[in-house]
Amino acid sequence: MKYLSQFGIILAISFVGEVLNRIIPLPIPASIYGMVLLFVGLLSGVVKLSSVKDTGKFLIEIMPLLFIPATVGLIESWALMQDFLVAIIVISLVSTVVVAAAAGRITQFIINRKTKK
Repeated sequence: MKYLSQFGIILAISFVGEVLNRIIPLPIPASIYGMVLLFVGLLSGVVKLSSVKDTGKFLIEIMPLLFIPATVGLIESWALMQDFLVAIIVISLVSTVVVAAAAGRITQFIINRKTKK
């Protein structure tokens, strides 16, 4: 029952993210709105960590299973993607390097900022 109530809290926050996505005309996915709401809720104490922690851990543990539908969709779209395979690979490599570099720089900035304090 604990998992069900925790999952309900996460779903409710995700639903509010979906509503915000419909209301606010920005090109931001609803899941990002939901994650930001959950983050703000955890920081402000509106949502207690203990009220979502166990279900959050469970969802992270089964995360690889959640990628199966997307992978099947890519396999089904293989015929359409073959013409653009080189472009897809280049874009994937460049975006991976950019994201890794940005994450590294931000992490270094935060660590240096904490060290100075």
